[in-house]
Amino acid sequence: MDDPMDNDIMSAILKEADKGVATLGIRKNFLYRNDPKLVMIGMSRYKFVGKMLEGREDVLEVGCGDGFNAPVVAQHVGKLSLSDIDENNLEDIRTRDPGNRMGLREIFNHNFVTAALPKTYDAIYLLDVFEHIDKNDSHSFLTHLNASLTEHGTVIIGIPSLESQKYASKYSRAGHVNCMTKNDFKTFLETYYHNVFMFSMNDEVVHTGYGPMSQYLIAVACSKRAA
Repeated sequence: MDDPMDNDIMSAILKEADKGVATLGIRKNFLYRNDPKLVMIGMSRYKFVGKMLEGREDVLEVGCGDGFNAPVVAQHVGKLSLSDIDENNLEDIRTRDPGNRMGLREIFNHNFVTAALPKTYDAIYLLDVFEHIDKNDSHSFLTHLNASLTEHGTVIIGIPSLESQKYASKYSRAGHVNCMTKNDFKTFLETYYHNVFMFSMNDEVVHTGYGPMSQYLIAVACSKRAA
């Protein structure tokens, strides 16, 4: 005998499918075909960000890529906006989500190395972005980022650890010019924020363990210092 609950669930699934099947973004498609476990690991980082920013009203992701992971954060915050410097990424998001079912406030092109934004956000996060910023541009990038942050806003930055790079694949390692150790990353960010809380990740597991054995680093920073 059929379970009515199973029938209800299947009806809901089919109804949702009528709206269109969600597809991987251009970057996630590349990862899925070449190293699919990285898709899961990436999403676990976004889950951590979403939990840390629970209840924040106006949030911005910097360097969103194809935006595939954005809904993981969007379900925890009031409104989420996405920015990137590559218009190909932004066009991919618009093409895959023409009806804005993700509920995004804005999708726009911006380079924080060159300028701040005309508005401020309650929280800003960037994962797998800062390691691509040339060390000579780090100061201007963070200065403009903080100018786009409210006085009591929170910043979350995730980067691969310096120690991890000798084990990284050629795809993961490409363009990594600004990786740091856990201690150096914390010290560096403390010149821009009064409070910096460091977390480590190995695969999809977040922890506070021994820095040199961390594959990935996540800094949660708040109380920005005066420019």
